[in-house]
Amino acid sequence: MASSAAPLISAPAYAERREALRTYFDRTARGAWIDLTSDAKVSRIRRTVRAGRDEMRATLLSWLPAVLDGRRLLDAGCGTGALAELAAKRGAQVVAVDVAGGLIEVARVRVLATGASFHAGDMLDPAFGEFDHVVAMDSLIHYRADDLVAAIACLAARTRYSLLFTVAPGSRLLSAMLSLGRFFPRKDRSPAIVPITEAELRRRLAQLPGWKVARSARISRGFYKSHAIELVRQP
Repeated sequence: MASSAAPLISAPAYAERREALRTYFDRTARGAWIDLTSDAKVSRIRRTVRAGRDEMRATLLSWLPAVLDGRRLLDAGCGTGALAELAAKRGAQVVAVDVAGGLIEVARVRVLATGASFHAGDMLDPAFGEFDHVVAMDSLIHYRADDLVAAIACLAARTRYSLLFTVAPGSRLLSAMLSLGRFFPRKDRSPAIVPITEAELRRRLAQLPGWKVARSARISRGFYKSHAIELVRQP
């Protein structure tokens, strides 16, 4: 589904990175991502990533109401659907979107009888409608700061209560790990992750009218480093 929201962002950079992500997750890493998000045997490094993602998913879900009956939720960058499935089991009307059509196909097979709907497309597309809650777990970490904040603003404009998202935390350790990754063969590299410090992120988010930062949490498990932010709409 094409996005009419793209003009709200510096379109060339956002669209180029979005296409790189689609290509990577649909072609280069589809099999690896399917294994990572299942119970399949993976390498020690990927086990730390799996554990970190599990912990982050649990954290974000804990920031949502325990009962989501009647609430409409966008899983922005849903991957193979784990978070969408758990939110739907709480009663949420889940719209799950990912740029990678191959992962959406997997999600539709894995997530059955929950009522969640899965779509291949742009998570910013306004055609998906308005939501009570939005969760964007590890789907904005590949975008530069300007595009990341613009995407959050785009989503916030259609969100009633809360917007939960993660960023790559700016730190010397993560920078060193990212530098190390450049020595891997090109075919084994994932799209670049763009770190941002919490101070810079909070400064930028302070300019988002009608919203404030509530909770935050950092998860660090081996090669998984991610920082979660909860934005809530002010009365």
